[in-house]
Amino acid sequence: MLACMASVWVMADDSADAKGKSDTRTITGCLSQGDNAKEFNLKADDGSTWELRSSKAPLAKHVGHEVEVTGVVKNAMAHNMKEDTKDMAHDTGATKENNEHGHLTVTHLKHVSDTCTK
Repeated sequence: MLACMASVWVMADDSADAKGKSDTRTITGCLSQGDNAKEFNLKADDGSTWELRSSKAPLAKHVGHEVEVTGVVKNAMAHNMKEDTKDMAHDTGATKENNEHGHLTVTHLKHVSDTCTK
């Protein structure tokens, strides 16, 4: 029984590392304006989408650019549980897509390019 529990623990740990699940994330992608002046969207290079807000990073001046953002995931525990559920559904063939969607409070922004590659 101990061996079985250990293998489940290792598999869960590997799954968390595969998507980089953490309260803080660094994501690269194309920045666009959101629904209001303080909200922005990031279409990440990995296909995930993120709604961004920040009181520290100058997001507005980078709309239409490729950027790398680092920030804190809103409701990280619930977000990670949602990702785990989507991973299981994808692994069993119940869904074709497995792209993330989340909310991030950006603490740091790095300009990558004046244009988006995707």
